[in-house]
Amino acid sequence: MTPQAPYRWANHSTPLQCETTFKRNAYALTGLAFRQYSDAMQQELDSLEDKLGQVVQVLSRLRAENVELRQQVAAKTDEIARLAEKLTTARVRVENLLKQIPETEP
Repeated sequence: MTPQAPYRWANHSTPLQCETTFKRNAYALTGLAFRQYSDAMQQELDSLEDKLGQVVQVLSRLRAENVELRQQVAAKTDEIARLAEKLTTARVRVENLLKQIPETEP
């Protein structure tokens, strides 16, 4: 089996014969010592990078706080359910005690 060229015309099975005239790889050009951005733009990019880092830190802190608050809500919900059950039990006991008290006529 012969190796196939990576390029093909759309809807055709015949491989294209491609030839490049570049002396270097396409991405090797960006490795040269040319500045890509002006000083002002680089400062703005650095500032944005710092701000983004701060946002990531705040997000991380808020996520941790959110987890803690969710745990507190779950604990309080359990406590409310337990206290409601305790209140129902106490109400039933009081009603039973009131039924045992004889009624007196005035």
